[in-house]
Amino acid sequence: MNKGTDILNFLFIVVNEFVFFYLVVVCLFYLSLFLFAYSRVKKEKGLHHIEPYKSLQRSAYTVPLSVIVPAYNEEAGVIGSILSLVTGSGRLDYPEFEVIVVNDGSTDATLEKVIHRFKMVPLKNKVIRHKNGIFTQPIRAIYQSETYPYLFLIDKANGGKSDALNAGINFCKYPYFATIDGDTVLEPDSFLKIMKPIIENTDEEILATGGNVLLANGSTIAHGQLKEFKLSRNPLIIMQTIEYMRAFLTGRIGLSRENLLLIISGAFGVFKTERVIRVGGYKVGTIGEDMELVVRLHKRNLEEQWGAKIVYVADPICYTEAPEDLSVLRTQRVRWHRGLFESLWTHKAMLFNPKYKRIGLVAMPYFLFVELLGPVIELLGYIVVVFGFFMDSLNVQYSIALMMLMVIYGSFLSMGAVLLEEWRLGKHQTLKELNWLIFFALTETFWYRPLLTFWRVIAFLQILRGKQHGWGEMKRKGISA
Repeated sequence: MNKGTDILNFLFIVVNEFVFFYLVVVCLFYLSLFLFAYSRVKKEKGLHHIEPYKSLQRSAYTVPLSVIVPAYNEEAGVIGSILSLVTGSGRLDYPEFEVIVVNDGSTDATLEKVIHRFKMVPLKNKVIRHKNGIFTQPIRAIYQSETYPYLFLIDKANGGKSDALNAGINFCKYPYFATIDGDTVLEPDSFLKIMKPIIENTDEEILATGGNVLLANGSTIAHGQLKEFKLSRNPLIIMQTIEYMRAFLTGRIGLSRENLLLIISGAFGVFKTERVIRVGGYKVGTIGEDMELVVRLHKRNLEEQWGAKIVYVADPICYTEAPEDLSVLRTQRVRWHRGLFESLWTHKAMLFNPKYKRIGLVAMPYFLFVELLGPVIELLGYIVVVFGFFMDSLNVQYSIALMMLMVIYGSFLSMGAVLLEEWRLGKHQTLKELNWLIFFALTETFWYRPLLTFWRVIAFLQILRGKQHGWGEMKRKGISA
């Protein structure tokens, strides 16, 4: 009995020290990312208000752009998304572009609504060829808008988001294409800003750029344009707002600085058409198609020595709709975690491989140990504290130190991201909204983060059991009138 107790105490101490060391390393890493983000934001603060962006409209280096909008059962939000691209004062502030909406076999009224609202007419004898392109599910019809000649609609058999994007890539005629989700609304100058690194880097190839994503829940959006930015009163939306701020502003700026960015959100990103076709387009049948493509581009970039970069641009903003109830949020996060695993597993040969330089030695290990395995290690920390309490072997000083690390890791870094984003953009019009964000950021460690940890651990256990997981259903109210 004593021997068994000694073994348990030994394991307890080992797990204690491991979790504590892990949290210290992760906190220092995130603090470094935050400082990188602060340095860049301080340097670029206010640039999104000044005139030089307008000069890009007249620049000979401003390349034309294809905008692909995949849509599957997006009847609630797709009209607003398209309106934000093509109409009036909301029309994209970009010199030359085309918009390609891809209806991926929707079972709701998505196709009919788009055809009716934008006066789409069939294009006869228009064929999307797969030669030197990417194979997709059959195309049923191609339409062009009578009102907006640069707006096209592809109606195809259902094949998933990746297949829909590949169909759009095959159709687009410009050297760069952008992807936005069917529920996404853009600011008019978003593409001038997201294309700025591509336009200005004439000596360096840019494979892809990603922009900033904010949540539109609670805001007023009409005819595809943001009329009034407001913070939702739903605690889940507030926490997701904070989470997006931290992930996009601090995380992606820091990783982009060293060309370590492995994720560009499907809600808003730009890619070089030729290179994406060369690597085979989006992988069909995977949940995390966004990350998988970016990792594959990094891989070929290093193998074939393109010398290219993938960057994150903090200024361009798009607005999207987030889950407003626990069940939908849970489904989304389980899906995201499985997508992360799929991307890492598909490219596991890159992990710790010096051939892939910092991508294999830094970026891939970060996403493995912090993003994928992090929730399991965090859960271990919670279990250790509870176990120590019931075994009457709880070290009070250790427990306080562990709790402080968890608070710093979650709440204080989130609060810093809120303040940094507000200092940069000043989106929140009242002090009350900012105070709500700061208050909820400080509560993250005590309810929201454990909830996400639990869901992500469930996803990890499903992965170990080999359980399949589909996209699930994202119930949308629609963010645009």
